[in-house]
Amino acid sequence: MSKFHSNNFTIGFLMKTAFLLLICLSTLFSTSHLLCAHTLSVSTQNLSLKSGPGANYKTLCQLGKGFPLQTLQTKGSWVKVKDFENDTGWVSKKGLSKTPHAILKTNKGSRNTVNIRSGPGMNSSIKARAYYGVVFMTLGKKNGWTQVKHDSGLSGWIKSDLLWGR
Repeated sequence: MSKFHSNNFTIGFLMKTAFLLLICLSTLFSTSHLLCAHTLSVSTQNLSLKSGPGANYKTLCQLGKGFPLQTLQTKGSWVKVKDFENDTGWVSKKGLSKTPHAILKTNKGSRNTVNIRSGPGMNSSIKARAYYGVVFMTLGKKNGWTQVKHDSGLSGWIKSDLLWGR
């Protein structure tokens, strides 16, 4: 009979341990999205990028609507972010959106442009050209191309590897 109680104790102990491990792993995975980087975009005009997580910190620059940012950390109602040039700072959560945007990351410091095409391919006609740093709303992706729309209303396709964001 003592062997029966011993086995029950061992099985009960193992079940409790497994249950606690499951809870710990579940908690870790459910909060890990807060630690992982996400790409968001600026939802307002002139969002202040601050040197620290608060309104009293120095303003580093103003970010325009749609500007894509990668989240690095949160602290209260502030988010530490990184831009396509690897500059970092803090912005208010209220000024961010999940609407996907991308920025042209190629040809920095030159007057060279990137073609915006009518379809997702090199054989599609050129609708317009864009310079480094131009921001677009992302509409979709296909075969290594991103469908974009500019605030001017112009829409078209750009090779995905020329863009930063989502």
